[in-house]
Amino acid sequence: MDRVIAWNKTEIEGVAVLPASKSISNRALVLCALAGCPVPENLSDSDDTRVLREALSTSDRLVNVGHAGTAMRFLTAYFALKGGVRELTGSERMKQRPVQVLVDALRDLGASIDYMGEEGFPPLWITSVPFQGGCSLVLDASVSSQYVSALMMIAPLLPGGLTLALEERIVSAAYIRMTASMMRLFGVDVRLEGGKIVVPEEGYIPVNLRVESDWTAASYFYEVLSIVGQGEIFISDLKKDSLQGDALQYRLWERLGVRTEWRESDVLLRASGENTGLFEADFTEMPDLALTFIVACCLKDIPFHIRGLETLHIKECDRVAASICELRKLGYKLEVPVHGALCWNRERNSLISLEIDTYQDHRMAMAFAPAGLRFPGLVIRNAGVVSKSFPTFWEQLDKLLI
Repeated sequence: MDRVIAWNKTEIEGVAVLPASKSISNRALVLCALAGCPVPENLSDSDDTRVLREALSTSDRLVNVGHAGTAMRFLTAYFALKGGVRELTGSERMKQRPVQVLVDALRDLGASIDYMGEEGFPPLWITSVPFQGGCSLVLDASVSSQYVSALMMIAPLLPGGLTLALEERIVSAAYIRMTASMMRLFGVDVRLEGGKIVVPEEGYIPVNLRVESDWTAASYFYEVLSIVGQGEIFISDLKKDSLQGDALQYRLWERLGVRTEWRESDVLLRASGENTGLFEADFTEMPDLALTFIVACCLKDIPFHIRGLETLHIKECDRVAASICELRKLGYKLEVPVHGALCWNRERNSLISLEIDTYQDHRMAMAFAPAGLRFPGLVIRNAGVVSKSFPTFWEQLDKLLI
């Protein structure tokens, strides 16, 4: 389903309703399965969370996670410990997303995992076997924090627990801290000691958990308000002291014309009109937000130099390459000064097309949607891909902008 954008707002006044946090929901599902307790009632309604929930509850040998990268990584570790015999596969893009760092670590613990296709990539044949105890592993943390989180969550059930020593540059460390915080809620005393994670052998305690709203989803409403430049948006159930690292984005949006006013556990986004002359930021800790800021800066004609984009190459699509290509269609010529960085110096080219390809990537669709405010008639191809994380995205934006 393609979607033609026909928004023409000069001021916004309204309320946005966000989905529950996908990152918290996915960790809660695994931890509840390991603790033997019911899942939270207010889980995310995203495709990713639904896929993970179904996979954890099925006894089918073949499990297909589609585009759900988090499910692939978390289930690889979970099935290796408790899954019996499973064939774990996904979409064609999933078969291009690496899992070797995680598989090698699990094999070092005694896991039985075989590649059914190309070495280092799904699909996987997993047979659960007893793991070795009291191990210490050295893990490359520069590719994905989800490898680390997957190992952390099964670690308390290993004889003697597990110690992880993280090497290289640690990407998305906020998600590792989120995993540790949630494990503590379930009764496990995880210790983060610089580049070392110590998880004792300890049983999980069943808990009742409420999942807060998704701070990553909030970024698209900051983006819209930043571009329109007038008005305010109220969003409920967003905490300043959130488990989500993306909560810190409010500081960055202050430089792009949006202030955040805190109302207990709610927020009011208010346009300020105060914009920086050059936007510089490192998104190593918040990689899922990078694309939103890249598009917003271009639409606001603010040059930028953004770093910390290494992991964007192995997301649902190569978001660095995709953003360069799609923004070029709209007349923006971006450059890659070094690997992991992207910049725009206000260099323009002629308008090529108003059709934005989304590459089966939900964040491409959502980050580029506000471009319709600057380019009437903009077409978002395969707009339904937003269901991966935010099924009501279009409904919420239409409510504010039509």
